[in-house]
Order: sequence, then C-alpha cells, then structure tokens
Amino acid sequence: MSGSDARAVAHGVMPADTTEDVRRRGAGVSARVAVLPVGSFEQHGPFLPLATDTLVACAVAREIAAAYPVQLLPPVTFGCSHEHADWPGTVSISSVTLHAVVRDIAESLRRSGVEALVVVNGHGGNYVLGNVVQEASARGEKAALFPAAEDWEAARERAGVLTSLLTDMHAGEIETSILLHAHPEFVRPGYESADFTADDRRHLLTVGMSAYTESGVIGRPSLGSAEKGKELLAALAESFAPYFALLTSGDGEG
Repeated sequence: MSGSDARAVAHGVMPADTTEDVRRRGAGVSARVAVLPVGSFEQHGPFLPLATDTLVACAVAREIAAAYPVQLLPPVTFGCSHEHADWPGTVSISSVTLHAVVRDIAESLRRSGVEALVVVNGHGGNYVLGNVVQEASARGEKAALFPAAEDWEAARERAGVLTSLLTDMHAGEIETSILLHAHPEFVRPGYESADFTADDRRHLLTVGMSAYTESGVIGRPSLGSAEKGKELLAALAESFAPYFALLTSGDGEG
C-alpha cells in the first residue's frame, strides 16, 4: 500500500475510510477481513495514559491495515481490567459483556459480507477473547486472535527489546517503546526511572496488581525508545502474513 493510502486508513485511533474505500480494498481478496483493536482503560503507572492498551492495539491494527487489504475498525476501548481496580481511573467491563460485544460485531460484519474477523488484543487480561475466537472457529466462522505470544517474542527479538516477555508485564519496555513511536505526546516524564520487576506473579488473579507493585509498573520502561517501537510494529505486521493467508484461503478453515 502506498504512503498516501496508508495515511488514509486512519487518523489517530479512528479509521478514516469511507464506504467506497472499504468496498475497493476488499475487492481484490477471496475473503474480506476486518481488524478489530481491543484494548482497555486502566492504570499504566504515572507516565503512560489509561488508554495505553487501546493505543497499542490501534497502532498494531493500523500497521496491519497499511500493509494488507483489510477493513480497519474503531477500537473497543474498555476491557477486563479488574486486577487494576485499586488505581484511580481504571474502568472495566465483564468478560461476558466483552464476549457479547465482539460476537455482535462479528455477526454484523458477516451480514455486510465480511467473512473473517481478526481481534487485535492490547490487554493481557482480556482472556475471554481467546474463547470468542475459539468458539467462532468451532461454528465454522473465520476468526483469529493477534498477536500470539510467539509474534510478540519474534518482534521483541527483532526490535532489540532487552526485557523478557515475563518481566515486561505492564507499562514496561514494549508498551513505552510503542507509545514513544506512535503517540509520543502521551508519554509523560518519569518512565526513565520507573523500572520495577516482579516475575513471580502466580497469585495475580486472586490479589490483583497492587499486591505486586505500588507504582502500577512491572517492567523496565527506562529501556524504551521510539526506534524499538517502530521495529516492534514492523515486525508484527510481517508476522500477520500467515494469519491473512489462512483467513483468505478457500479451504473454509478459520
């Protein structure tokens, strides 16, 4: 896709397509694919915004839409962030609600001729999204959840991110890098000295994040950079290729 086409895909976090843009982009593929960013609205320490996970999901989705003929959707901005409830500003919805919203979106898309839905998840706590895709596939619908842990690991290695995925849990090197590249205006001072690690988090779902961190940070944001963020997104766009091939194949698998 040319630079001008890529810029037309989205303005900020919102798609800028007209209905004719969507029609044209889907004309050359055997199966139309939509990409839905799903994030959260939760604390990310004192230096990243509450909307960080949504912004990350949108950045990944925009990168995909700039490289593949897909329909970019606006984000679902609330997710399952109950483990962050001890911090002001955090807002959660239930897993049942998130499941229903994504399933309703998929059904609506199918009525307009979009055969496949890719859910781009920006928040690790949205566990239910795996069930949404699993159940859709069992019904014979085409669906995918992206990125997988393997995609993040490949992107981490390519971008030179030093922190492991285990350690880089929240508001760390990866998220800080992506926002420094995609939305530097939202990154406040303080990430340079906010590193905090807690690799053993086996009781997280029982006791919440506040049992493991006072600041809300678990990771090494001081290692973040815009250059790493750019490489992370480029690597994820490349990793999406087999997903797109699978979803647009004619074998009926999803």
